[in-house]
Amino acid sequence: MPRDYYEVLEIERGADEQEIRRAFRRLAREFHPDVNPDPAAEEQFKELAEAYEVLSDSERRGVYDRYGADGLSGQGWSPGFDGFANFGDLFSAFFGGGQQGGPRQGGDLAVGVDLTLEQAFSGAEPEVEYAVLAECETCEGKGAEPGTGFTSCERCGGAGAVRSVQRSPFGQIVRESACDACSGAGRVPEVPCGDCKGTGRTESTQTVGVEIPAGIADGQRVRLSGYGNAGDIGAPRGDLYVVVRVAEDDTFLRDGDDLVCVVDLSVATAALGTKISLTPPAGAVEVEIPAGVQPGTVLSSRGKGMPSVHGRRHGDLRAVVAIHVPEQLSDQERELFEQLQATLSDQPAKKAGLFDRIRSALGGNVSGG
Repeated sequence: MPRDYYEVLEIERGADEQEIRRAFRRLAREFHPDVNPDPAAEEQFKELAEAYEVLSDSERRGVYDRYGADGLSGQGWSPGFDGFANFGDLFSAFFGGGQQGGPRQGGDLAVGVDLTLEQAFSGAEPEVEYAVLAECETCEGKGAEPGTGFTSCERCGGAGAVRSVQRSPFGQIVRESACDACSGAGRVPEVPCGDCKGTGRTESTQTVGVEIPAGIADGQRVRLSGYGNAGDIGAPRGDLYVVVRVAEDDTFLRDGDDLVCVVDLSVATAALGTKISLTPPAGAVEVEIPAGVQPGTVLSSRGKGMPSVHGRRHGDLRAVVAIHVPEQLSDQERELFEQLQATLSDQPAKKAGLFDRIRSALGGNVSGG
């Protein structure tokens, strides 16, 4: 049983056609597999497409509102983009073509950029190089050989759009889409440009600087408006999405805006206490290790984590204590440990403290016998 289509598109049941289209385009840009590397994104995108396929069609939507998904299947409908404006409407809805006739906006692109934890902390301005369909320099994106003009498109009669009739369980449905002969422009070059074959676009490599904000996390994206593929003749370019990949650090693990590290102590140091220096991206921090510190103790330094990408606050630095027990001892070390053991043998073990630590490690899912 599919999820409620209105819930999938995050809209109210009374949403109009424009609200449905805007909701689909917004969510499709987030979950389209070409932009979102999450393996689950493809299934989410298919779910979005199915919901849009139903709710964007007034007759299907009426059946769905009255009888639900069972009513649609009873009418012989099943998902699969059969009536989805021949899938071109799905493509144009995602890649920016908000109109069914006329030139289509250029497609969006995605490119990755690799950062260190320090760069993610302070922000960076790397340059990225990517392949793109750009406006043809020879004809300046017009599609016609320089010095020549245009004629009205014979296929659409200069309208820029063509109509098709499709049979459905509800009768005949007339759909309008951009003319494939003139790409919705309504005119064609008298003499197509020799470099771009009349499309107004050529493949090229482009380099652009990207402003990465401080505090950005692995997998987050930066959108550069107008840096995607060039559109049909007369249409705007798409957008470029820069996907940030933050390399794993040898010392610090990120948890939200907090940084977590492990502090390895010898048995003697843990018993006696000490001071240690840590060097997160925020700068050197001196951490006080209290005498008798126990394994798993978390020592926090407020405000020494990562900056929030959405504001001015910083996360914390959390140092987790680990105590190293030597696997091999020299004769002298063994003698000293035996002497120490003799002096500590009369001290009772803190059973309650150990039990509390076990219960904490298991998330509280343990009780005393």
